[in-house]
Amino acid sequence: MEVFFLCSLSPLLLITFFIIICVSLAIIFNRNNKLYKSNNSNNNLPPGKMGLPYIGESLEFLNSGRKGFPEKFIYDRMAKYSSQVFKTSILGEPTVVVCGAAANKFLFSNENKLVQAWWPDSVNKIFPSSTQTSSKEEAKKMRKLLPNFLKPEALMRYVGMMDSIAQKHFESGWEAKRFTFSVACKVFLSIEDSQHVAKLAVPFDALASGIISVPIDLPGTPFNRAIKASKFIRKELMAIIKQRKTELAAAAASSTTTAHHRHQDILSHMLLATDENGQHMSELDVADKILGLLIGGHDTASAAITFIVKFLAGLPHIYNQVLNEQMEIAKRKGEGEQLLNWEDIQKMKYSWNVACEVMRLAPPLQGSFREALNDFVFSGFTIPKGWKLYWSVNSTHRNPECFVEPEKFDPTRFQGRGPAPYTYVPFGGGPRMCPGKEYARLEILVFIHNIVRRFSWLQILPHEKIIVDPLPMPAHGLPVRLFPH
Repeated sequence: MEVFFLCSLSPLLLITFFIIICVSLAIIFNRNNKLYKSNNSNNNLPPGKMGLPYIGESLEFLNSGRKGFPEKFIYDRMAKYSSQVFKTSILGEPTVVVCGAAANKFLFSNENKLVQAWWPDSVNKIFPSSTQTSSKEEAKKMRKLLPNFLKPEALMRYVGMMDSIAQKHFESGWEAKRFTFSVACKVFLSIEDSQHVAKLAVPFDALASGIISVPIDLPGTPFNRAIKASKFIRKELMAIIKQRKTELAAAAASSTTTAHHRHQDILSHMLLATDENGQHMSELDVADKILGLLIGGHDTASAAITFIVKFLAGLPHIYNQVLNEQMEIAKRKGEGEQLLNWEDIQKMKYSWNVACEVMRLAPPLQGSFREALNDFVFSGFTIPKGWKLYWSVNSTHRNPECFVEPEKFDPTRFQGRGPAPYTYVPFGGGPRMCPGKEYARLEILVFIHNIVRRFSWLQILPHEKIIVDPLPMPAHGLPVRLFPH
């Protein structure tokens, strides 16, 4: 934990620090003052409290995750105010938190009707191109670009490649984040060189930690480190983009398809795609979109894989069933078939049920924000236009009304029809359901196949603290003792 010592600052820096803080608070206050004033007289707002002036309940919201219990912020207020909806103030915004399966259904069903995507200021400053158009328009662009690459039919060709990367990964020592980032670099950018991958991977931890943070750009703050990391990564991506544009132009001029076949990745597709006016995306826009995809395709999958390793370490009977399934798949492969294929993935039913149960108890995504497009009523309460809405996976994932014995690890919950609609939402739902869901499934199952066939393991720190900032991760990196088969 970093401590910022004011007493060590020179008088000039101290004055500058307080000026920046005052200006930041003034901006937040002026931006939201009209919202608070116009709606404080509305007696039909959901129950709850707005917390401290300017700050609201942001510190409680963020600290509950950093202490390892992100659900505490939600559950405490559900018990005190309402099990379906309560008001608060998060990240400088008046916010309504909606809870439960009915709330999930309402929110997901009214995307771009009553609500639209919203991200905190910290995200807009880390991704400069997101300020040029609305988040709604940016989301539409990405939805048009991604389906051709992330639908099951397209992903079939990546299974063998992912398995090859996993095998090399385990030969040289393993770490979940390094595996998922290597796969993302290959799929999105066609980068295979390990040194190049490592150079890009180093700043990603700082970037992920600062995306959802208090947007104060001072040395040593998570937000400041995230901005520096994003600038470094973006600079590297811009160089890759310029080189790729040169290769694509040369291929087009010579009427050859070599470069197109060599780079059948998302980067080339983005560079070649045009909008309804025939315009290509700017290089900055492409860089920011690739940056977002690398975060989504890397951090969330690595968090899920880390917790799969953690749960299997403490549940030997579950581990043995996963191992039996994976060994049976390996035995049935034909002579000379060394890499996994799409048919193999479809046979990993129990392994995927285990992964789903892990993501129920330790979801990589804790929730997300929306913005009210107009005044509307939910659960008998008025949600004012401009207010933010937050939905949390924990309002259903650990709710006994949604899952019997919610704290028990039970993969059989996902057999047959599985959980009731809108109760299991690790990938979101509705039009904004994570488009990389199938990509994540492949990546996770390929990792499981390779690790359980090679090792059993014991967790060295069985009671290791979990920190959610913003993704869940063991505080000490989940050290394990490996036992090769």
